[in-house]
Amino acid sequence: MADQTTTTLTAALDEAPISRFHLKAIVTSGMGFFTDAYDLFIIGTVTALITSQWNLSTTETGLVNSMTLLGAFIGAIVYGRVADRVGRKKIYGLEALIMLVFSLASGFAPNVVWLIVFRFCLGLGIGGDYPVSAVLMSEYSNRKNRGKLVGLVFSMQALGTVVGYVVALTLLSSGMSSGYVWRIILALGAIPSAMVLYSRRRMPESPRFLARVQGKTEEAAKSLATYSDGTVAINPQATTGERQRLTFREFISNRRFLISLIGTAGTWFVFDYAYYGNSVSAPLIVKGVLGAGATIEQSLAFNLMVFALAAVPGYFLAANFMDRIGHRKLQLIGFPLMGLMFLLIGVIPGITAAVAPFLVLFGISYFFAEFGPNTTTFVLAAECYPTSARTTGHGISAGVAKLGAFIGVYLFPHISAAFGIGGALEFSAGMALLGTLLTLLIPETAQRGLEEISDEDRVVAEAERIVSRMPVSPGATT
Repeated sequence: MADQTTTTLTAALDEAPISRFHLKAIVTSGMGFFTDAYDLFIIGTVTALITSQWNLSTTETGLVNSMTLLGAFIGAIVYGRVADRVGRKKIYGLEALIMLVFSLASGFAPNVVWLIVFRFCLGLGIGGDYPVSAVLMSEYSNRKNRGKLVGLVFSMQALGTVVGYVVALTLLSSGMSSGYVWRIILALGAIPSAMVLYSRRRMPESPRFLARVQGKTEEAAKSLATYSDGTVAINPQATTGERQRLTFREFISNRRFLISLIGTAGTWFVFDYAYYGNSVSAPLIVKGVLGAGATIEQSLAFNLMVFALAAVPGYFLAANFMDRIGHRKLQLIGFPLMGLMFLLIGVIPGITAAVAPFLVLFGISYFFAEFGPNTTTFVLAAECYPTSARTTGHGISAGVAKLGAFIGVYLFPHISAAFGIGGALEFSAGMALLGTLLTLLIPETAQRGLEEISDEDRVVAEAERIVSRMPVSPGATT
């Protein structure tokens, strides 16, 4: 065994080397995002299959496509706050169970109303997975590699999207009735949730949460030892055993955190509006570019090709380089370049009727979405806030983002019908510009400790001084 070093909890976590535990945590957390992506992005294919079967109206199609995102909006905010109250681990397996149950239920939906209900409930689990998985990985990580580790968790979204396209293509090519195909596609989303349900319950609680919020330094030391193979020990005398909890009112009224929240939630909102609106409607977008004679299978094949060649490398390159480039800086690179591609598609005459040029520009927009704001919005929201409000801040940001995604998915077909695909993408370009400006509200977080970024010791101490000077009402309890 290597020599132990004795240090404070914060220093130990900031400098702890990457271990086998971190790799396990990436897979355990990342499989949730594999499921999220599979469930969220495959629905565009499903609605293309059931529209004629159930004679869906445009409104019903929009609700089927977007209702999971509305559920995710609520789930992210609610479970994000709960995880700061009761602990990350207690929520960690619950969202996986919700995703498992309602993925299966969606596959057996008897009509469009029940499908909408089941997809909304599925969204509650997906939304809850965002803050808990992101923050746990962030709090497990050291300061030098935090962007890479949290980014790799999110990169599992790429694999879930690819698998969704492959599953749909395989089933559609099998000759099976489309009435069975869409049900199987939706029900298969339960498999990855089931795979991680057990392992998530065995993951340790965040040592930062144990020590800083619950005052359990001995448990924090044991949790840290779990993934440092005993090579790092903390000094209990040098580590606070007092609870350092901000109330929601104290958190939301702090000017510094409020500005960061406008930045993390606002950038994520405008990105998800553009990204989900385009991605969920991508089969129909590409089908329209290919022409009236194109089949849904051909559209899926082209989408798979574009996503695999352009988007997948973007995810993993972002995770690999963001700690060197800078988390905020990478977002400032990705947003304008993604928006530029949308703008070019909108303004170049005849581009949406030229398959090859369109797919090139569409593919480049995918690359800079991943090598930029799709990955960085997820990471930044897990870094900017104090331990006692970290999943709250991430949950609000992710929830607001999913509200943007809901609006984008619901409105994109209507905007496309009114102004064409080019017009819809021009509007998305405007969102990318707004995202670039909002990014300036977020601090640079790369290579910095979580406690340093939020300055939480000073903020909590100041909040406690304010509370101590407040008059106590008769009968009030502490």
